[in-house]
Order: sequence, then structure tokens, then C-alpha cells
Amino acid sequence: RLSLTDRCDLRCSYCMPGRQTFLPRSEVLSLEELHQLALGFIARGVTKIRLTGGEPLVRRDMIELVRALGRQIGGGLEELTLTTNGTQLATFADDLFAAGVRRVNVSLDTLDRTRFADLTRRDGLPQVLEGIAAAQAAGLKVKLNTVALKGINQDEIADLMVWAHARAIDLTLIEVMPLGEVDGDRFDHFLPLSTVRADLEAHFTLTPSAHRSGGPARYVDV
Repeated sequence: RLSLTDRCDLRCSYCMPGRQTFLPRSEVLSLEELHQLALGFIARGVTKIRLTGGEPLVRRDMIELVRALGRQIGGGLEELTLTTNGTQLATFADDLFAAGVRRVNVSLDTLDRTRFADLTRRDGLPQVLEGIAAAQAAGLKVKLNTVALKGINQDEIADLMVWAHARAIDLTLIEVMPLGEVDGDRFDHFLPLSTVRADLEAHFTLTPSAHRSGGPARYVDV
């Protein structure tokens, strides 16, 4: 995972305080330095690179780094992927695919516009949905990352899963993590995935996936 920036155009309440202090630009690696770092990892056997942030698509000229890394695919690098909040995805989807990216993870916790604005402190749901559609139209496989939040989106997780399934999109559920400083207490919204699974089993038949494994995730087919 290669973080391109700590900056983001959303302010998710479980991720950062309303008034976030970002690193001075002088302390952030340049795109050239990130490229050299990635080449060093590839030379030492790393075959998969995921670009993250903050929000990687807000980094100026980041697409040039994506293109440079994309040229390494087949020359030691097997896969180049991206994790994004989706707000800028409609602008970059075609360029990402042309550069060699084939999969993107999009963070999305709700399909309710008002709830999205409350959670992210930005009215950006239409842009995210447009970005997901553009990514799929460009040929990118999309996976959603959804943080399960007690009292916020617990009642919507089944609907999110139905929405994703109708669009051939995989969905990963994530427990909220107590990292960094935020406004309020994350533990107020902690929702064990065991509880989420029990709720989902009231709506769907969940069976262990025969096609996917590995990593900390537990894969199920719905």
C-alpha cells in the first residue's frame, strides 16, 4: 500500500476531526520519490501495489505516477489497484483503466444523501455514485468498502448489499477502528461484524465462498 497523500475532500466523522491538520507538503514524498520507492519494492519481489491516501485522486498530477507504475505491469508488477472515496472517480476512471488499473475499491457507507452528508460533512453522494458508474463503464471492477456503524447505517447494510449485488459489485464490511483522534468516541458506533452477519442471515442465505480466500476477510456468497 502506497499512500499518496494524507489529504481528503471528505471529512468522515469516524476518520478525522472536523478541523484536520495535514502534513506540510515538504514532509510528503514527491511523485518522483514515490515512483522510485515503488520501483525498489518491485525489484525486491513486490508484485501488487495499491495506491491509497487520504484520497489519492486529490493529489495533483497523481495520474502521471499511475501511468509510470502501470508501465511496470508485466515487468515484475502483476497488479496496480486504487482505494478511493469515489468523489473524483468519474474524472479519472478512463485514465486509470488506460494506465493499467483494473480494480478499484470505493468507500461507501450509505446510499442516503442526507446521511452521507452528515457522516462525511460533505454533500457528495451524487458524485460518488457517478464515479462508480463511470468506473464500471470504463471497464474497472469495483468493490465497495463499507464501515458498519451502530446507530448510523446498521439499518441500511442489507439494502447496500442488494444495491451492490444488482450491479455485480462485491461489498466488504469493516468494523470501525479506534485509530487517531476524532470528534466523539468511535466506540459509541462500534458494531461487531458477528452482529451484522446475524442480521444479514435474516434476509439472505450466506454460504462460504468457494472461489475466494486469503487475507483477514471472510468471504461469503449471498
